Amino acid sequence: MKTVDYPPEQISASAKETMRLGEKLGGLLTRGNVVALSGGIGAGKTCFAKGIALALGITEEITSPTYTIVLEYGGPVPFRHIDAYRLSGEADFELMGGEELVSGDFVVVIEWPEKIARFLPPDAIFVDIEICGKNRAIRTRTKG
Repeated sequence: MKTVDYPPEQISASAKETMRLGEKLGGLLTRGNVVALSGGIGAGKTCFAKGIALALGITEEITSPTYTIVLEYGGPVPFRHIDAYRLSGEADFELMGGEELVSGDFVVVIEWPEKIARFLPPDAIFVDIEICGKNRAIRTRTKG
C-alpha cells in the first residue's frame, strides 16, 4: 500500500471545496488504503468522502451509510464507505466481520473511526475535519 503526500492542513470555505479536497486525496489513493474521517456532526465527513469516491471513478450517488453502517460501490477502484456512528463499540463491528471490512481490494473510508479504533490498520490515513465558524479546517495525519 502506498503512502500519500497530502498537505497536513487545509481550509475549506464551502461544501464544494470540501468535496474537492476529498477528491484531491482520493486521486492519491490505491486499493487497500483506509481513510479515517473524524469530525462532529455536520463537519463535512460525507462530503469529503464523496470527493474521494469521485476521484476513484465512482459514478453512483454517495450517501451517508449512517443507518446501513456499510455501503460498497463498484468502479475502477472499488470503494467501501463505513459509518460507525450507530455502533455501540468494537464488539458490534467485530460481529459484522470488521477485520474483513477494512482490508482487501477496496479503498475504505470510515466515519467515526474512534468507535472502532482497534480495527484501523497501522498505515491508515486520518483526516480530522473541524468546524471553524463558516469554514472547515481539514487536518491530515498518520496514526504512527
